[in-house]
Amino acid sequence: MDELSEDLDLLPATRRALRHRIAVAQSEGRAPSVAAAVVRGGRLVWEGARTSVEGHAPDGNVQYRIGSITKTFTAVLVLRLRDEGLLALTDPLERHLPDTGAGHVTIAQLLAHTGGLAAETPGEWWERTPGGTRPALADVLGEDPFRHPPGSRHHYSNPGYTLLGSLVEALRGKPWEEVLRAEVLEPLGLDRTSGSPRAPHAGGWAVHPWADVMMPEPLEDLGLMAPAGQLWSTTRDLARFADFLLRGDERVLSAEAVREMRTSAAPPEPGFAELGYGLGMQLMAQGGRRLAGHSGSLPGFVAGLWVSEADDVAAVVLANCTSGLAVSSLAADLLTVVAEAEPRFPQPWRPFLAADRVPLEVCGPWYWGTSAHAVRLKADGSLELGPVGTTGRAARFRAEQDGTWTGVSGYYAGETLRAVRRPDGSVSHLDLASFVFTREPYDAQAPVPGGVDPQGWQGIG
Repeated sequence: MDELSEDLDLLPATRRALRHRIAVAQSEGRAPSVAAAVVRGGRLVWEGARTSVEGHAPDGNVQYRIGSITKTFTAVLVLRLRDEGLLALTDPLERHLPDTGAGHVTIAQLLAHTGGLAAETPGEWWERTPGGTRPALADVLGEDPFRHPPGSRHHYSNPGYTLLGSLVEALRGKPWEEVLRAEVLEPLGLDRTSGSPRAPHAGGWAVHPWADVMMPEPLEDLGLMAPAGQLWSTTRDLARFADFLLRGDERVLSAEAVREMRTSAAPPEPGFAELGYGLGMQLMAQGGRRLAGHSGSLPGFVAGLWVSEADDVAAVVLANCTSGLAVSSLAADLLTVVAEAEPRFPQPWRPFLAADRVPLEVCGPWYWGTSAHAVRLKADGSLELGPVGTTGRAARFRAEQDGTWTGVSGYYAGETLRAVRRPDGSVSHLDLASFVFTREPYDAQAPVPGGVDPQGWQGIG
């Protein structure tokens, strides 16, 4: 949480802008009700609602169905299994869940919707029919479950998350919802998130596209499809969950693991999540901001949850209409209102505090060929490497016990940075993924690949 907590409360003008935005959305989107919340710096700083029933606006404790935001919860469970060493994301599904007919697809491909599986189940529309009509995975997948070769492209698949839910059940030996409650909902204090509606909750409505009349939507238990879209939640619970997706919680997943969820693992699909898809999270850009989150819809309900790491702001919107209201855009708009009206205060500068020897010998200017770069030591012990005076391959590196650094962002993520020393202990050059960085451009005293012309630098004679 930002220590400048006295600046977390929103200004009156910002609060009015948020109220106006949801009022316009509810009116133009013809939604029976809309509930929204904004989180900044780890704290709920605004919540609001609009309704068609005078005096009955929902508060942050009223449940709505959240549809595919459920997938993000399921992804958290799978990442927990990975972090416990019970599976690897590169494992084929059949290693842990045999006889599905889709076992050669990897767990990572299922998380990122690159497994090539069909978007929907065979037979009748699964969101409007009882889950009992699909009692087995064979009923969910059908005889021909694939639409594309696994790994060839991003193709959103609801059955893919049914497989992930079944994987969780197989490795935990308990029902998916029971595991979710014990491992995610209870630790994070999400006591108003559940598989079945609990009062107070909104009813789901279909609004006629050409007339101002409504019809109630059926409420179905999704059965095996529950891990893809079953959950009900509130704006307050989802606000807490959104903050978790920004900073992690060691009781559930580390900050590094949730950052991995927000990192693109699949290429963009035209017209859908234009920055691609992470591990259980959609990615998009709005107003120059990189956002991560998820949309959700089931008959009678639409939902949106989006976070901006750079701004430390998250927004949630829930509505009880089948269509008409673009909740993802609305949530992103609320986030943007706060981020632009009240920019985040930077953390105070602090000096390096570690007890270890400060590696100043690797700081400062370096050259990759003739391209100038700079290495900067940050207060947390990490290194930043980036080009000077131009754009290019910038990256951050964490320190390792053996004196090397491992890339954690950018082009060099996962690569090793080494300071190569001379016999006298001084640093000769930096080695990074076969690239040699020297203190002078093409330093003849360093092992520059291809060698250096013995005549050195010269002008035109």
